[in-house]
This record gives sequence, C-alpha cells and structure tokens, in this order.
Amino acid sequence: MASDMSYRVRQRISRLGQRMSGLQINFNPLKEPLGFIKILQWVASIFSFATCGGFKGKTSFLVSCQGSKNETVEASFAYPFRLNQVSLHATHDSFCNKTWNDYVLIGDFSSSAQFYVTFAVLVFLYCIGALVLYIGYMNRYRDSRKIPLIDFLITLIATFLWLVSTSAWAKALTDIKMTTGENLIGQIDFCSEKGIHCYFDSVTSMGSLNVSVIFGFLNMILWGGNAWFVYKETSLHGQSNVSTHGAGTVASPSGM
Repeated sequence: MASDMSYRVRQRISRLGQRMSGLQINFNPLKEPLGFIKILQWVASIFSFATCGGFKGKTSFLVSCQGSKNETVEASFAYPFRLNQVSLHATHDSFCNKTWNDYVLIGDFSSSAQFYVTFAVLVFLYCIGALVLYIGYMNRYRDSRKIPLIDFLITLIATFLWLVSTSAWAKALTDIKMTTGENLIGQIDFCSEKGIHCYFDSVTSMGSLNVSVIFGFLNMILWGGNAWFVYKETSLHGQSNVSTHGAGTVASPSGM
C-alpha cells in the first residue's frame, strides 16, 4: 500500500515537472501588440472596478417653514447603489410642527453596477493569467491550435460584454444622478405640505463614476482592437493566408 502511494506521488511530481519544463521566461511578447495591449487592458480593468466599486456619496436638501430655522435632510449612498434601502435622515425628529418620517430614495441600480464591477474584476484576473501565459509559455501558446483559438473567442466575448455592461451601467448612472439630484425634492411627500418649502442643497460629485463609464468603453475599444492580433495567432489566420495564396496562383499557359 505504501509503495503504491509513493509511486503515485512520484508520478504526480513527474507530471508537474513536465508541465513546468515548458516554462521559458521571455518578456519580448510584451513588446508586441498582443502583449502590450493586454497590459493596457489589465490597467484599464483596474480603473473600471475601482472608480465604480469604491464610490461613496451624499445628497441633501433644506427644509424651511415660517417660525423655524432651516432643517437639513441628507442621505448617504454608495456602491452597489440600492437607493431604495437608503434613508433620508433629518437633524431633528420633529420640525415645522410635524414629525419627520424617514423616507427612502427611489431605485435599485445594484444589478447594473454589480454586473459591471464583477465583469471588470474577472477581466482583471484573466489578463493576469494571459500575461503569465505570454511571458512564460509563449512557445506552447504558438505551438498549440486550441489555446490561441480559445483566447480569440474569449476576446470576442469580452468585447461584447464590455459593450453590454458599460451601456447598462451608463444608463443606471444617469438614473442615479436624477434620483439624487434636484428631482429628489419631488419624491418627498413632506415637501408638498402646506407652508413647507424644500430647497435642494448639494450632492457629491460623481466624476469618478463618469470616469468608470469612460474606462468601460475604452476597454471595449481595447478588446475589440486586440481581437485582430489574437486572431493572427490562430490557425484560422494561417488557413486564410493559404487559401488566399492558393487562389492567387495562376497556371502558366501551355505552349502550342
């Protein structure tokens, strides 16, 4: 029993050694468009999920009525933007001769935000794996028929998903701005009471969220542009070249 166990261990170590034997550290692929664009994709994915997932903001408005000083009502919100779970809090429980009930903001934009951030994180991890493959196993990458084809298919899928996720997130961001902006006053029944006036005060700048949308579309461009360079590594490109050269060959006329 012990001998069988030791044999299996040696066999596994031998297989691992065979796999690692193909490791050849070479940074030259990073100088080529295939590797250099992958670095850009890796960096852009970091900016995408960091600018969106790390956002924290606040919106507020003022309530005034005769015989009472202005009261500040505010709400703090953050990723993943489940605004319908965010309460509007006033400094005092009662003002303007009325009791303040905690209202909530309108809208749940977590699905679009989480889809965008989750996909960006997955792209980040894939880029790391691809860079390790390019740097350490480029010889196996180019000798294989399946690996470049898989890389090409993932590139096409990623390009499409960047378009979908960024478009959905851009629409959600527009709705978030409307919900937390000046339109906030119209959502509060308290502000429609007689003798009560509400004035929008401020909302945290969403510049970083705008940047996340920009980087989303930038990622789409990077992945779409890199599809050509990945395609050139596949056997499909070689077959198209062969067919092109074959079609261009013209038989010489036979002599009379």
